[in-house]
Amino acid sequence: MEKIQSKLTVYFENPFWVGVYEIIDNGNLEVCKITFGSEPKDYEVYEYLNHNWYSLQFSKPVQAEMKFEKKINPKRMQRQVKKQTQTIGVGTKSQQAIKNQQEEGKLARKKQSSLERKQRREKQFLLKQIKRKSKHRGH
Repeated sequence: MEKIQSKLTVYFENPFWVGVYEIIDNGNLEVCKITFGSEPKDYEVYEYLNHNWYSLQFSKPVQAEMKFEKKINPKRMQRQVKKQTQTIGVGTKSQQAIKNQQEEGKLARKKQSSLERKQRREKQFLLKQIKRKSKHRGH
């Protein structure tokens, strides 16, 4: 039986509240970083995920181990939730996945800007050539 785990961690990263949404599917971890302005309420987070699910940009899958949890006592569950809300930060695998996603975006932007710069230079060169030839009309 295939099992998919997902987890949303919201924490304060000065000056904004940030949410990290993790999905583990078939042993692959995909992460998405969501930046909120002020501290979001639970219903705001739920509404945001419902409306913007298809526009979320997840990182490329990273190999991760999937933990299967047994059904646990409700009181134990409450203690675990309290413990998770007390901890600050994000798991290291998630941080690495987000960092990889940022690096890929950075490389794509660099490539695009260098291409645009090259095209602009070529256009300027052609304009100079046309202007130069127009000055030498009769000779």
